[in-house]
Amino acid sequence: MTTPPPRIALIHALKHSIAPIEAAFAKAWPQPRLMNLLDDSLSADLARDGKLTDAMNDRFVTLGDYAVATGANAILFTCSAFGPCIEAVARAHAPMPVLKPNEAMIERAVTMGKRIGLLSTFPPTLVSMPPEFPASVQVVPKLAEGALAALDRGDRATHDRLIAEASRDLRDCDVIALAQFSIAATAPLVAEATGLAVVTTPDSAVEKLMRLLKASA
Repeated sequence: MTTPPPRIALIHALKHSIAPIEAAFAKAWPQPRLMNLLDDSLSADLARDGKLTDAMNDRFVTLGDYAVATGANAILFTCSAFGPCIEAVARAHAPMPVLKPNEAMIERAVTMGKRIGLLSTFPPTLVSMPPEFPASVQVVPKLAEGALAALDRGDRATHDRLIAEASRDLRDCDVIALAQFSIAATAPLVAEATGLAVVTTPDSAVEKLMRLLKASA
């Protein structure tokens, strides 16, 4: 009897994250059944509150419970500023794979150098994400100011240009990590602007999920 393909729940706080992760799956592992859950008020409420709250944590647990109830074999969150909330979902549903958007990318980046440039368009990400790196590396955070606002109004050209320009301040790093799914497509521009290797969250996450789920099959 043929084993059915895994069902993977993708949970988003930004609508811009959906296309990059679907593209990464299509390129590297098209077999899973993907399920998208979007609550774009999560990022707006975090920006308003300025910190993660108990109420936010509860919302993530509820989203995780819903995904599991639909029959998901794994959950991938694509919102990089909510690490502690995602950890709560992972604890609730262990040993099922529940991945933060950035954990696979971090694992890859730390093998590529000791000084890692972390490029983001969403300020809270640069607060929550650096502590997730091991103490053995130096993280150099950089915000591409105005890029997310440009993307929100549909101006991708300006979004991409601002990211490439901001990345030039990271040229003294060993590798650049793009902190969000929504900026993954700018990797070639960042590589060209800096001359450095660039790692992205979608490609790294798909690779790790494929390894975990195929190992457990």
